[in-house]
Amino acid sequence: MPASESKYIREVWSENLEEEMSTLRDLVERYPYLAMDTEFPGVVARPIGNFRTSSNYHYQTVRCNVDLLKIIQLGITLADERGNYPQDVCTWQFNFRFNLADDMYAQDSIDLLLKSGIDFKKHEDYGINHEHFAELLISSGLVLMDDVKWISFHSGYDFGYLLKVVTCCPMPAEETDFFELLRIYFPCIYDIKYCITSLKNLKCGLQEIANDLEASWIICILLISVSRIGPQHQAGSDSLLTATTFFKMRQVYFNDKMDDSKYLGYLYGLGAGLNPSGVASNTPVLGTNTLVNSTIVYSTSSIANSDTSSSDSNHSASTPPTKAITTNPLLVNGKLISLRETNTVSISNSITTTTTTINTLTTTNTNGTATVINT
Repeated sequence: MPASESKYIREVWSENLEEEMSTLRDLVERYPYLAMDTEFPGVVARPIGNFRTSSNYHYQTVRCNVDLLKIIQLGITLADERGNYPQDVCTWQFNFRFNLADDMYAQDSIDLLLKSGIDFKKHEDYGINHEHFAELLISSGLVLMDDVKWISFHSGYDFGYLLKVVTCCPMPAEETDFFELLRIYFPCIYDIKYCITSLKNLKCGLQEIANDLEASWIICILLISVSRIGPQHQAGSDSLLTATTFFKMRQVYFNDKMDDSKYLGYLYGLGAGLNPSGVASNTPVLGTNTLVNSTIVYSTSSIANSDTSSSDSNHSASTPPTKAITTNPLLVNGKLISLRETNTVSISNSITTTTTTINTLTTTNTNGTATVINT
């Protein structure tokens, strides 16, 4: 069922943006709990180099992708302290301008969004301008307010994109600076995945299973017995599911009251939280592919819309890597973004490329696997 067919979910495009933001301004005082979800065009980049901690690696991964890509949808669901929703419409799905011909994306993510019913031609023609949305959001009463509580699920990327929109700036280079900005614009945040995986008495192996994002969503839904309204992988429906899950989780596992000293201000997978005491969190480490203070190897397959000059992707993968990367560059859409002079990277299809100027793009093959070593 498309989001537009649900009476609970309001589609927002450029033509009705101001009207719907006015509605949200009127409602937020009575419904100060905001469940949020975003849809974005996948992951197209991984940072290369040495990292102080695994959390720092995860943050830099979020940072480079948020800086390169554009948000496609934002879903916001309003609720009051007891989990009651506004009558009729309770969820707003903001559809942003996005052009498949011009904007960068990962093909597998776009395929998933297409299957979910997202109309990219409509996003191109009628999508919301990011700057206009930022102006309205800043004055909406949804951000910069201590009494507004944002609810999310595994939301490093979600808040990364929101901060990029409201500040009109790239994400901060340092994770601590990111959390400082987050504290300003979104003072009160609950991340459901952080809360649910912090519990010590869960059955069904949730804490182990929760390393997988989709599996953890399924387990949360099964344990808490909530149902979805609207299509999966659209931000409006996902934000409504996030709201329903949070209040059911709070009732079942937290006796209807969250301990803010333990759960407020933490984002699952990232390091220092933004809880009032300022104490760094011991956030769970995601995945098994993080290499700290070591060489990092990535694949750049399934990435679309790159301007590559390599003409043959069927060369042998036997050529070893050469030369050194002397800083922390990014491998993006099959291109090496280099920050220093004379860096060389060897690609598994035997094509070696070099750059001798600062901040230029060096083309590699999008279907290859780049291996970078420090000499």
